Amino acid sequence: MAPAYLATIPALRRAARWAPLALFSSGIVAGDKPVLVRDFVRSALYDPNHGYFSKRSGPVGVLDSAIRFHKLDGRTAYMKHLDKLYKMHDISWFTPVELFKPWYAYAIAASILRTANLSVPLKIFEIGGGSGTCAKCVLDYMMLNAPPKVYNNMKYISVEISSSLAEKQLETVGEVQSHLSKFTVEHRDATDIAGWGSKDPQPCWVLMLEVLDNLPHDLVYSPDQVSAWMEVWIEKVNGSSQVCEVYKPLQDPLVSRCSEIVGMNEENPSLREKLSFAAKGLVSKVFPKPRRAWLPTGCLKLLDTLHQALPSMSLIASDFSYLPDVSIPGDRAPLVSSKKDGKTLDHPNYLDAQGDADIFFPTDFLLLEQIDHHCSGFLKDQMNRGAFKPVKSRRTIILDSAAFMEEFGLPLKTRTKDGYNPLLDDFRNTKFYLSVPTHNK
Repeated sequence: MAPAYLATIPALRRAARWAPLALFSSGIVAGDKPVLVRDFVRSALYDPNHGYFSKRSGPVGVLDSAIRFHKLDGRTAYMKHLDKLYKMHDISWFTPVELFKPWYAYAIAASILRTANLSVPLKIFEIGGGSGTCAKCVLDYMMLNAPPKVYNNMKYISVEISSSLAEKQLETVGEVQSHLSKFTVEHRDATDIAGWGSKDPQPCWVLMLEVLDNLPHDLVYSPDQVSAWMEVWIEKVNGSSQVCEVYKPLQDPLVSRCSEIVGMNEENPSLREKLSFAAKGLVSKVFPKPRRAWLPTGCLKLLDTLHQALPSMSLIASDFSYLPDVSIPGDRAPLVSSKKDGKTLDHPNYLDAQGDADIFFPTDFLLLEQIDHHCSGFLKDQMNRGAFKPVKSRRTIILDSAAFMEEFGLPLKTRTKDGYNPLLDDFRNTKFYLSVPTHNK
């Protein structure tokens, strides 16, 4: 995830093609068999031995105390204070929930309390809870503002893939003794359906704050404007540590499903689309232009799992809707960033990530909405409609972060003396996604 201050072919006839790219040295690809790009990304970020998030909890910063925005003169004073904090803690970033604690998490808790069914015990799952600040602040809010019965009976479960962060979360939440009886950390992969046990039909909430940007993605490639898309695999060269891309026809089920949701392989194009395709075909012969697209297959797998395990869940997700200065090619391409000697370095190629660099993707929130409906069964019902028109089983809304905070939060708490508000003014490239079940099952 990005630092807060960044407002910043005929080949189908063959089984595979080598990438016309430079070779890259990699310790991330184990064994001699090629791996999909999502497996490379997953290993670079989460491998228990050399993954970026698994080595230590250092990439995620924890503030010793909340920032007193009302004592800062304005934007210049805030940026100086932020720069001082980064140098003092020597970490890669502070998450929004950390920078604006407790107010950021309070807004999320308020949105839950306003819409939750309080006739049943409140249960909240958080995927990738970072340092535990969100969990602690949500529990704080419920203790202070919810009816005592709600706080006393609630459960807050953090599903965390990093063992070091899981330990940190227990430490953070444990600052308030009464929270510990309500809070648990499950050290596991949230995409693994086996970890969820039997299906839970009861209402619950799922929080995913800056999680989507670090989920594994796949990459597809086409050599020109009209040739079919191909999967990108990573393969070692002659058993060495060097790797390169290999292109294969679409065959992976997850990649195929995701490309179908994105609409990359329209089966029944309109006349206008056919004419456009024919024109592109003529142009591609004279001026071939390779195409790349990144597919959020990790998001698809996670939402698939959540809808199976928690069919009555309500979902709140927040993330970056775009990232500035991305040099890696392709639609929805990631930013690959590392920090050395207090300085941030952006890498020009995703293969540079060797466990010492973060890989984070922008979130296409309209695509996220499509994936959510797909996993809930709605889009599948549309394609196989019978006598009755399919009805959506979820109500969804996409909000700019400023709109969400103005609706559920206390924006005055993050405003400086001159009226500048970093939460509202500096996070214009972030959004919230809210998805709740309807009774149309």
